[in-house]
Amino acid sequence: MSAQQSQGIQTLLEAEKEAAKIVQQARQYRTQKLKDARSEASKEIEDYKKQKEEEFKSFESKHAGSTTEASSVIDKDTEVKLTAINESFDKNRDAVVKKLLDRVILVEPKLHRNLKKEETAEA
Repeated sequence: MSAQQSQGIQTLLEAEKEAAKIVQQARQYRTQKLKDARSEASKEIEDYKKQKEEEFKSFESKHAGSTTEASSVIDKDTEVKLTAINESFDKNRDAVVKKLLDRVILVEPKLHRNLKKEETAEA
């Protein structure tokens, strides 16, 4: 009976080794599947990013024309306004300088209105 027990134990050990191999293979298979899934997901993300970037560039190019047109209209309007301001400056420069000089040079000394009230109140 000991030979039979020994053979039974040997069979169990071999079965255990075989089971360990199967478990190890299953773990490796699962690990490989996870790696494959991650790489596939990363590839899909990159493809999606590229697609969205292309859509954005297309949208941007369609609407960039209107931005350029608006910018040119604003630039023209600004030029017209600057020209008008410069013309007004050139036209009125002498008159403004004369008024400023008159105010600075031609000073009429007067008593302050509060001071006049005090003098009339004392008298």
